[in-house]
Amino acid sequence: MKGICITMTTAILCVTTAGFAQERQITSSPRAHNLDNNDNFSPDGRFLVYDTRETVGPGIENGQSIEKVEIETGKETVLYRPKAIVSGDRPAPGVAAVSWSPVADEVAFIHGPLVEELDWRGPYGKPNRDGASVPGDGSGTLRWLDKRDIATGRDTTPGAHRGGTHRHEYTLDGKRIGFTYDDFLLPQYERTVGYMVPHPKAPAPASHYFALLVPVVPAGTAKPGEIERAWGDSWIGREGKMRAFIGKVRNDDGKTYEQSLFVIDIPDEVDITTADAGSATRYPSPPKGIQIRRLTHTAADGTVRGTVEGDRIAYYAMAQDGTKQIFVIASDGSDQNPDKAPVQLTHLPKGVDGGLRWHPNSNTVFCVSEGAVVATCAKPGDPRFGKPVFLTPRGGENAEFGPPIDIVVSPDGTLLAYTRVVPTKNEAGKIVKNYAGKDFPQIFVLPFADADGDGIADE
Repeated sequence: MKGICITMTTAILCVTTAGFAQERQITSSPRAHNLDNNDNFSPDGRFLVYDTRETVGPGIENGQSIEKVEIETGKETVLYRPKAIVSGDRPAPGVAAVSWSPVADEVAFIHGPLVEELDWRGPYGKPNRDGASVPGDGSGTLRWLDKRDIATGRDTTPGAHRGGTHRHEYTLDGKRIGFTYDDFLLPQYERTVGYMVPHPKAPAPASHYFALLVPVVPAGTAKPGEIERAWGDSWIGREGKMRAFIGKVRNDDGKTYEQSLFVIDIPDEVDITTADAGSATRYPSPPKGIQIRRLTHTAADGTVRGTVEGDRIAYYAMAQDGTKQIFVIASDGSDQNPDKAPVQLTHLPKGVDGGLRWHPNSNTVFCVSEGAVVATCAKPGDPRFGKPVFLTPRGGENAEFGPPIDIVVSPDGTLLAYTRVVPTKNEAGKIVKNYAGKDFPQIFVLPFADADGDGIADE
């Protein structure tokens, strides 16, 4: 038996199903709430940060605010809203894709060009954006993380970039920020991966020094083994000494490509200022001391995820039955090494839809399958390894709202959060829609049932 309760004044919907923990909707305002597969919990686990794209127009270019919600009360607070906003054919600035620092009360996010920069810089675009941060207390003081420099008559300013950074991810110790990157000056080079650190030589007004990590080659020009595109990247381990990514690499036949899993080694002693910022004719290159390792020679996909300890990496790949499943490999492993080759973790009948995340103690991997949140035991040597536990009802049982999207896990592992697209009412009790006539995504939280605290779901 299951029960659904709706509080009409706040439009908050609660679902209780026998055998499942109680799921709770914590946002209800008539605008979009996007977690965007980032690190959205505050360090103390009290708040979640989100963006509001897709409320007044399509895409990040029409994201107009960065906000947080208090999990206990549902109180929503605007952390940052640009002073001037333009929508339509030439939108600016566009703010979205926010992550909370795990060690400080600050959040990082994409920030497109200011409205006063439109005449010379142009509207929002993937190669026309920066990283910015604001405090998590709502004071709204903007700080630029990186600097964009697209001058063509000289070399790019050391420590600056020439395009746009995206999906800014802090290391767990807060000392490095990783990102994906798109170049403006040389667009024949596709997306790649980089990182930044606070540095006294950071170009003003930026607080961080920028560098690429993966030296891609122009699209269609790769030799066997060379990478043409890098994405799906995440930190592996607490200190940011490894960053894993999916790379589009030319196969040995010289004709076909494979999407493979790679790891970048970034030792502590690497001097980021040895990176080449490039020029209008020279693509940037990584700092000295960076090493890249290829872990798989078969298809890999998605945003990869690593354990806190840094010993294992989870990613999506195709199983023999043709379904998308989660595989796990040692961070120093390879499919060329039988002792440290990838292992298929999930064997879900209908495959994995998304939502890949580790529990903080690395004993469980979360995902979405059949419209439900699933926890799969990932503890090596445990007899339950690979066994899934469905934490919410499978698709169709809660037809009033959409499936879970963008799972995030609290720092202590006791709470999951995600969004669902649900009917939303305004203060007058009238159903309201977004710019395209669709329902808004709202944020839900779900306690992780783990009575003995071992990081493995209770059955």
